Amino acid sequence: MEAGAILRLAGAQGGFATVLAKGERDAGTILLVTLCRGAGAVLYERMPQRDGTRKFLVAKRENAEEPQEFSDYLNRRRRQDADIWLIEVDIADAERFVAGLDELR
Repeated sequence: MEAGAILRLAGAQGGFATVLAKGERDAGTILLVTLCRGAGAVLYERMPQRDGTRKFLVAKRENAEEPQEFSDYLNRRRRQDADIWLIEVDIADAERFVAGLDELR
């Protein structure tokens, strides 16, 4: 359900989102890769906070000089946890988009 909401919100804000890997329907962790015009990939993952909430935080940034390393990292994460959802969002203001997702929860 949350994956569908992310896809719809990206479209509503003028971006594009796609599911790269489907995980466990009810309990899979969501990893979010953001881009702007196909470049500058940033990986966000929900992390527990002291107040009990779970916010999306930056887990990894693509190194422009070694973009394959970012893809390799995503592949390793998928192999380690078959239940993860991997969603890619190409949107102009990724930080604002991700902050909006935290507010929806």
